Amino acid sequence: MIKQLKQFTINLVAGANIATVAIMLLSGYSDRLNPIDYPLLACLGMAFPMFLIFNLLFLFFWIIFKWQKLWIPVSGYLLVYSPISIYMPINQPSKDAPDDCIGIVSYNVCTYGGNYKYSDAFERILDYLKQEDADIVCIQEDIDTWRKYLFKRYEALYPYNDTVHFSNSSTSMNGVGIHTRYPILRKERIAYPSHANGSVAYYLLKDKDTLLVINNHLEGTHLTSEDRSRYKDILKGEVDGDTVRAESMYLISKLGQNAAKRAIGVAAVRRYMDAHRQYPTIVCGDFNDTPISYARHTLAQGMTDCFTASGQGVGLSYNQKGFWVRIDYILCSAQFTPYNCKVDSKIDFSDHYPIRCKLKLADKH
Repeated sequence: MIKQLKQFTINLVAGANIATVAIMLLSGYSDRLNPIDYPLLACLGMAFPMFLIFNLLFLFFWIIFKWQKLWIPVSGYLLVYSPISIYMPINQPSKDAPDDCIGIVSYNVCTYGGNYKYSDAFERILDYLKQEDADIVCIQEDIDTWRKYLFKRYEALYPYNDTVHFSNSSTSMNGVGIHTRYPILRKERIAYPSHANGSVAYYLLKDKDTLLVINNHLEGTHLTSEDRSRYKDILKGEVDGDTVRAESMYLISKLGQNAAKRAIGVAAVRRYMDAHRQYPTIVCGDFNDTPISYARHTLAQGMTDCFTASGQGVGLSYNQKGFWVRIDYILCSAQFTPYNCKVDSKIDFSDHYPIRCKLKLADKH
């Protein structure tokens, strides 16, 4: 009887582990699903790290109680090697970047509001940018909410500056800007419907090369403060089972609807990239989506995700409690080689951390 019960338990746990691997696979490759067609399934990528942890618990269980079953969690990890390497890359420490690399920073500055911590956020951000000494700085939410004549002050640091406002009202303020050492030849806003988000293509002259830099602030999740509070209560276990199910479905549905809106902007940016592929291209900004998402997957096709290629670890770029995710990216075309991409997690002057990278432009032969 005891032997039969033990075997039943082993079979039950093995079945649960196989089910976990199956869901882990689905979530790991859910970035192929267009949220316009599959709004709920396309959000599964957000749960990918959770299933990685569940599978790890099963792995420990089999090590202790039945090592012959280790093939289940190990096979699961092998099957999702690609999404794991995207979500939390482990690269060899990069060699020093060549001296002639282009330094780039992408930073959502939360309208220079200071992340509810700093009244002198712009001064701190400017000091950081001076220290970083990048050649191209792409800013999201580049709005002078405090009327400190910020853009005049940028001119003391960078000779070429431009900002495009998407909205600047009492209810929503947004825009993206570029501050650079390279002359701005022209700019073009990429057309797609959105109330307060957008993408701008900048053409920069570096020596004799024209670089295309696309700065993005894609559609947000539009979770209200109340929504976020509910989510945190669920994480803390402060909500009963029935309420958890109802609240979870509400949040997933809302995230799916806004992911579908985001996909429209993503498609427009992708078309623009494809139509201008003759230029060495950098695509960066706040994608408002995780590494396992349709937005990142679509824009990264034919491009190099600089953090995945040269970064280390998870690289969390959104720093609000309960929402630790990487939603800020730097992508580059094949003409570039990225070095030492990093999320600067000590720079907490916004609700995002800046992401930076060195890019080596290939010599023309």
